[in-house]
Amino acid sequence: METALTSFYPVICTRDVAASRDFYTRHFGFETTFEADWYVSLRRPESPHYELALLDHTHETLPDGYRRPVQGLILNFEVTDVDAEHRRLVHGAGLTEELSLRSEDFGQRHFIVAAPDGVLVDVITPIAPGEAYAAQFNPATAPAGD
Repeated sequence: METALTSFYPVICTRDVAASRDFYTRHFGFETTFEADWYVSLRRPESPHYELALLDHTHETLPDGYRRPVQGLILNFEVTDVDAEHRRLVHGAGLTEELSLRSEDFGQRHFIVAAPDGVLVDVITPIAPGEAYAAQFNPATAPAGD
């Protein structure tokens, strides 16, 4: 019998743990639950608790062949109002857009910013997909959209 999963969260291997911590706490509402100079555990205060951890990519807890910073990772943050988040993060906080705010035919209105560790943060509000994509969604989980 399989053991019950009690938690799941990404751990980002980063060059600058403190700068990454500051980015996720300042811009995305995470709180620090544990902090060392080589590892930080973050959690959003609401329920359910969304978690994220940051790890110095040179730390010996990583196997030798894997001690390198993250590359090619996108974190999707689904929000209720992507336009308001765009105003807050891009216009208010001055974050640089890596992908400008847009509505996609595949069922997302979104924009992308980059964290200091090179991770892309895709801020998304699901919208109704266009006809070409609608049939590709599982009807039980398809976005309701506008």
